[in-house]
Amino acid sequence: MAAPLVATKLYAPRLRPGSVRRPRLSGRLAPREETRLVLVSAPAGFGKSTLLAEWLAEATAVGRRIAFLSLDHTDADPRAFWSHVVAALQRGAGVGETMAAALEAGDPPDEDLLAILLNILAGVPGGVDIVLDDYHVIDRAEIHAGLAFLLEGLPEGSRLVISTRADPPLQLPRLRARGELVEVRAADLRFDPAEAADYLNGTMGLRLTAGNVADLDDRTEGWIAALQLAALTLRGRADADDFIATFTGNDRYVFDYLVEEVLQRQPPELRRFLLRTSILDRLGGPVCDAVLGTSGSAAVLDGLHRGNLFLMPLDDRRQWYRYHHLFAEVLQAHLREEAPGDVTELHRRAAAFFETQGETESAIRHALAGSEFDRAAALIARSIPELRRSRQEALLRDWLKALPDAVVRANPVLGVGLVGALLSNGEFDGIDGRLADAERALAQVTAHGVASDAQLDEVPTQIWMYRAAMAQVRGDMPAMMAAATRAAEGSAPGDHLGRAAAAGLLGIACWTGGDLERAAASWNDCFLGLAATGHVSDALGSSVALAEIAVTRGRLGEAFRAIERALRLAATRPGLAPRGTADLHATLAGLHRERGDFAAAREHLATSRQLGDRAGLGPYRCRLGVAMAGVAEGEGDLATALDLLVDAERAYVGDFFPNVRPVAAMAARLRIAAGRLDEAARWRRESGVGIEDETASLREYEHLTLARLLLAEQRAARSGRGSAELVEFLGRLERAAERGGRGGSLIDIALLKALAHGLRNESGAAMASLERALALAEPEGFVRLFADLGAPMAELLGNALRRGVAPAYVRELLAAFAPVRTAARPETGEQPAEPLSERELDVLRLLRTELDGPAIARELEVSLNTMRTHTKKIFEKLGVNNRRSAVRRAEELNLLQRRPR
Repeated sequence: MAAPLVATKLYAPRLRPGSVRRPRLSGRLAPREETRLVLVSAPAGFGKSTLLAEWLAEATAVGRRIAFLSLDHTDADPRAFWSHVVAALQRGAGVGETMAAALEAGDPPDEDLLAILLNILAGVPGGVDIVLDDYHVIDRAEIHAGLAFLLEGLPEGSRLVISTRADPPLQLPRLRARGELVEVRAADLRFDPAEAADYLNGTMGLRLTAGNVADLDDRTEGWIAALQLAALTLRGRADADDFIATFTGNDRYVFDYLVEEVLQRQPPELRRFLLRTSILDRLGGPVCDAVLGTSGSAAVLDGLHRGNLFLMPLDDRRQWYRYHHLFAEVLQAHLREEAPGDVTELHRRAAAFFETQGETESAIRHALAGSEFDRAAALIARSIPELRRSRQEALLRDWLKALPDAVVRANPVLGVGLVGALLSNGEFDGIDGRLADAERALAQVTAHGVASDAQLDEVPTQIWMYRAAMAQVRGDMPAMMAAATRAAEGSAPGDHLGRAAAAGLLGIACWTGGDLERAAASWNDCFLGLAATGHVSDALGSSVALAEIAVTRGRLGEAFRAIERALRLAATRPGLAPRGTADLHATLAGLHRERGDFAAAREHLATSRQLGDRAGLGPYRCRLGVAMAGVAEGEGDLATALDLLVDAERAYVGDFFPNVRPVAAMAARLRIAAGRLDEAARWRRESGVGIEDETASLREYEHLTLARLLLAEQRAARSGRGSAELVEFLGRLERAAERGGRGGSLIDIALLKALAHGLRNESGAAMASLERALALAEPEGFVRLFADLGAPMAELLGNALRRGVAPAYVRELLAAFAPVRTAARPETGEQPAEPLSERELDVLRLLRTELDGPAIARELEVSLNTMRTHTKKIFEKLGVNNRRSAVRRAEELNLLQRRPR
């Protein structure tokens, strides 16, 4: 369920009439060129919000752009937090529409998305102040990290202004040392004697003597909340001297005492109103009427606001308010003490009101607080489909954990909902038991309003889906296949998402088991179902699976069509490209590379890099590195290709796809091609792959890598010793590939058999194997399977050409053996198409050292974000993707020989 934006959070507080003006503090909040962060940090009741209101009024009057956001506990979710930040920017600065669309589309608020936000801010003339009030409610590390990233990259003129009860984890010492931090703390916020007199005698009209004011200011130590409460207590009292003289105790006891005095002096009905409405985060006339079972609450709220009784407006029309947080906490404590039996009923009334208003999250929160578990269960059950669509599994987990476990286990919809939320977080303990409970509950349950019939119909499919997932976790492929089959066969006709998910699981099981024909059909069903239900990113991921399977089956054209269909689907989404689009372009680059079209491959790699991680799925970094390594290999730069694969292996993130082409095996193939056979032999030992292994499809790529290593070792030894065993091993692989319909593997095996027969001087058998490979490969346009085998394969192809075997195709293949050179990778001695700036050369020289990124930034006296920008430009200009390759390329071009300035 996409968290709704609460518009009242975006209204900046207004300065109350009669408030004490504090120019000594508001002036410190005024913009300064070097300031990145303004921090107003103090405990509750020190006047942080009032100071912000004064400064905001002054800033707005001079045309300063302000994006204001008042935070509450619902903003502890990263998506909700950044959605509200962007909404504040839209309201205050008129920018951020594209980022809002991305968040609404389900894109994660990661660094790539925040980089887009920084670019947006850079285009705001004069900058903008992003004001976050009550930041202490944020406790998620990923939000702190995102804010730190934003803070580091803020363009000149823009600032963060944070008001909080506790210091945020934002590297304050470094900002302080750089002079980029302005701090206003409790000691600054305390009223001085003149301000205390202005407030007590001016705003509150108490007519205290100078001695009374000084004594009260001294005893409260300028704590504004205590002064405010004391002033309310002193109204109408004739014994001001005695009251002030006996006024003692620390802040907590003083506050409790004064609240007692304030509450006891209120009329009974008003006191009752204050206590019973304190359970609400937001107060408005209708909701207060519903909670109290009365009418006229809007007028009461207006009177409380005019009477300065700790009520703060949340909008310009004075329809919504909130109590001062500290005041609300004390009211709630007194409510629990005085009327503990009423608290539950009050929450239940609030839940009923918010349910009728369609505010589901508030309704669920109050239902849980009121122990109204049936209502909460029904609301949560109805919310599950949208929560899944928007990937808010964490929120679903929290809600379901707040319900009694017996309620969840007795409700099949809630039971499978919790299982899905737990699995998404990598929590596997107890899953099998919960699935069994859900199955038993389904056999007994009747709807009773707890779940729709459609949801109940979907439960069996979900149970089998999650059993398939657990089987995969355990590595039990037969059980996974059986469970996935049951899920696919049992899907309800209208459960399109369930059928798509079940098809995907079945596709994984078949892929893992080597049944590629059935795997492709299942993945196609998965794509169609996901696309139809609007789960676009997941549909794009299924297309990558389809392409990889098609290549293994020897169907390059089918792989192209799967990716092109997915790109058409991605293009239907407005705004930013959906997640998975970058993976599509990286995959398409690999397909073009296989056909020898390096210009098209580089074009798609550039598009993929431009889209970046924001438009990538979990394995994107690895997928991109593999594609770039393939292009570098085809260009004859094996060293860079190997560097890229080392980085790709480090970036590998396992997902549900079987790892049928391990990056370590790809790197071993490159080492074999480069003649580094000792290193390739080390891979053989570490992987445990052997010629005597069973021919399982999951290890086929590794087995074919081993065959390459054995051929290279025999060729290096100038001996055919062991070649008979190799030919027999390849024969076993060939028979297994034929049974599994893996046409791409058959081409590879036939080529290796041709080379093995050649080592044995069996020219007839060698040519027969080569002709079979040509017959399989030509219709689909395979090129690099031949060219990557190097000079021995070129020699065999020359023999085939002399014999008149597929002459046009063979000529095309022979032309591919010459390394490709491009303008993006100039020959030694030339210069990059775009020269490096002096600052970029400074960065490049330091990239050659052992210094890490932050150390380089300190050495150059620039921000880390600036250093990253320079590094990115260097990589683009040199046509590389990592630090080692950049240094190597710079050495080739003699760029590091120039003397520093």
